[in-house]
Amino acid sequence: MSRKRMVATAAMLAGALMLTACGSSPTGSGGGAALKIGFMGDLTGENSGIVIPPRNGAKLAVDEYNATNPETPIELVVYDSQGNPDQAVPLTQQAVQQDQIVGMIGPAFSGESKAVGPILEQAKIPSVSASATNPGLAQNGWVYWHRIVANDNDQGPGIAEFLIRAESPDNAFVISDDQEYSVGLADAVAQDFEAKGVTVERDQFAQAASDYSSTISKVTAANPGVVVYGGYYAQAGRLLKQLRDAGVTAVFASGDGSLDPGIISGAGASAAEGAVLACPCNIPFGATTGPLAEFSERYRAAFDTDPAIYATEGYDAATLFVDAVKAGNTTPDAINTYISGAMLDGVSKKIAFKPNGEPDVNAIFIYQVKDGSLTLLGPSTEATLG
Repeated sequence: MSRKRMVATAAMLAGALMLTACGSSPTGSGGGAALKIGFMGDLTGENSGIVIPPRNGAKLAVDEYNATNPETPIELVVYDSQGNPDQAVPLTQQAVQQDQIVGMIGPAFSGESKAVGPILEQAKIPSVSASATNPGLAQNGWVYWHRIVANDNDQGPGIAEFLIRAESPDNAFVISDDQEYSVGLADAVAQDFEAKGVTVERDQFAQAASDYSSTISKVTAANPGVVVYGGYYAQAGRLLKQLRDAGVTAVFASGDGSLDPGIISGAGASAAEGAVLACPCNIPFGATTGPLAEFSERYRAAFDTDPAIYATEGYDAATLFVDAVKAGNTTPDAINTYISGAMLDGVSKKIAFKPNGEPDVNAIFIYQVKDGSLTLLGPSTEATLG
């Protein structure tokens, strides 16, 4: 998906959000109000490119359900947090108290998930995130919280061990900004490097910073074999450009938060070339047969673009709620009980949950920027650099 198309999609989505906020709830042919399922994430902020696809995937699942189930419709109520915990909290309070949602898809990012988790837990509203990966989210004892992607304790070692196998570095430089997700992923990568005998140096900058010259100087002095950044693509693109401008040629790697064409437009095609990106997501690049190909065809028909990061996971998260309703569950408690015990043969993967809300399947995939585009190299245990 091109950056231009992504921005256009975000603009159209912003208009849709206004209609959602002002419109009345749809009703089924029997006259009953729709069950409301929320979707929360950054839809107009600088990292919206990794949230719009799962939002579209969720919408596709709900629209397909509503087309054949007019008696018990579902309304997808969208909340644009811009990835900001301070915005996510009042939006969640609105969702629970005023909109009376019976479930939440998201929040998309880890920081906002940490902030609103206690609100959803107290209100007994089941949630399924398609993209929040901070390991600590599973350590709160929440029984209404779930995610369908591997956490950073899996993603971090996936990145580190792939780079060790591909590059055999003696030393690595690991960078983060101060966001919850960024710090957690950087910690996981650094710990695995050190456990495998790779010397690690670290640095951190503020999320709102744009000049990374202090960090760049430290990287230059360290002369690392690889550089890993644990944050989102808006910051990753700027960081990568400044690294290359300073003459740093080491392989640059990041995680799922940077798996968006925005890293290429932010860094410039030349600087971004060869960047390695890991993700606990299965983007259906080039799928020609099977469920991924069928999903891609329906997604393109609905949104006039190819599915991108977490599109399949957004679809599967919504499908869990859809299947719960199909089975006759219409209250938050009943829906949570159904989801917690579900075994879904999803588009992205087979999905089932551990008692703490973590998924049973924790595969990590490696992508690389090649010829100005994102390319799937394969599972982290099998992929090789191009």
